[in-house]
Amino acid sequence: MSWTLMIHGGAGRLTHETLTPAQHEGARAGLGRALDAGSAVLAAGGAAVDAVEAAVKMLEDDPHFNSGRGAVFTHDGTIELDAAIMDGATRRAGAVAQVSATRNPVGLARAVMEDGRHVPLACSSANWRRRSSVANHAISACSTP
Repeated sequence: MSWTLMIHGGAGRLTHETLTPAQHEGARAGLGRALDAGSAVLAAGGAAVDAVEAAVKMLEDDPHFNSGRGAVFTHDGTIELDAAIMDGATRRAGAVAQVSATRNPVGLARAVMEDGRHVPLACSSANWRRRSSVANHAISACSTP
């Protein structure tokens, strides 16, 4: 079976004109790492949803993108993250909004999907995490200089 993995670096106001050459190269390298992570899962026979989660976690951990580590601050100076994931094979989906205590919100969205009681969930990530196996990471891990 053949497969294709496509990713994008997020949405926002950044353009080629507003990035320095170093930022542009860092973003391209980050996209490559995300593709490599997802591709490794698929090449090993893993499920598409596992590949997507692996790729998105790489983007969330990279300060060049505005998800996770490179997130934009709210008006109040806090970080609130959103994420969604869908399994095309089962047509199940999960999403979280306004997460403020989980470094990789895609993992929390997946926990919501696998739990099955909700599709979108907007609540304290600490409250949900107590019922799931998603690791706790200080939100300060998401801010970048």
